[in-house]
Amino acid sequence: MDGELFPRERAEVAPGAVHLPDWLGPRRQRELLAACREWARPPAGLRTVRTPGGGTMTARQVCLGLHWYPYGYARTAVDGDGAPVKPMPGWLAELGRRAVADAGDVAGAAAGTLEPGEEYDIALVNFYGGDSRMGMHRDAEERSTAPVVSLSLGDTCLFRFGNTVSRGRPYRDVELRSGDLFVFGGPGRLAFHGVPKVLPGTGPPGLGLTGRLNITLRVGGLGP
Repeated sequence: MDGELFPRERAEVAPGAVHLPDWLGPRRQRELLAACREWARPPAGLRTVRTPGGGTMTARQVCLGLHWYPYGYARTAVDGDGAPVKPMPGWLAELGRRAVADAGDVAGAAAGTLEPGEEYDIALVNFYGGDSRMGMHRDAEERSTAPVVSLSLGDTCLFRFGNTVSRGRPYRDVELRSGDLFVFGGPGRLAFHGVPKVLPGTGPPGLGLTGRLNITLRVGGLGP
């Protein structure tokens, strides 16, 4: 937020979990938003995710590289239109690599690293409306232990980062704004996390987005 009294600082909010405010500048945010809008178009576009118990997630999703569904990966949109998943762009994978390097400047090895030859090959793009939520969960379907990279666009959200044992306390709530980066790896790679609240109308006016987009980058380690 422009003109605030105390600028937000880069911080390790839990072992292996790093928050880097304003990591994406306004122009890069607009470029990423334009890309998200293209990815959201059919085929294999934005969809409502249904859980095995018959419920639906309030955040809608589109995937790149591999298609995530509860609880696994496929090369086609198996719970959508069945089309082949869109490819993971090289520039987005490189953005993930840069994010991990910057997080390491804050937390060192605690934030985790990429193994030689590893590249970000999966992206989950979640769209949150004003009343959307995301329950506490772990990103546990990957074989790689590479850090998870999370980028925020649009409305501010309350991001809850917890522990590796349960969905309950202890956890820490962090305000993620448009352009913020959050990386978690090392001892925090399998921590439970979620989004209990989105704050409608808090996104940058010049971005042109109503709601919130979260782009999560992962290394699958799942083979060909």
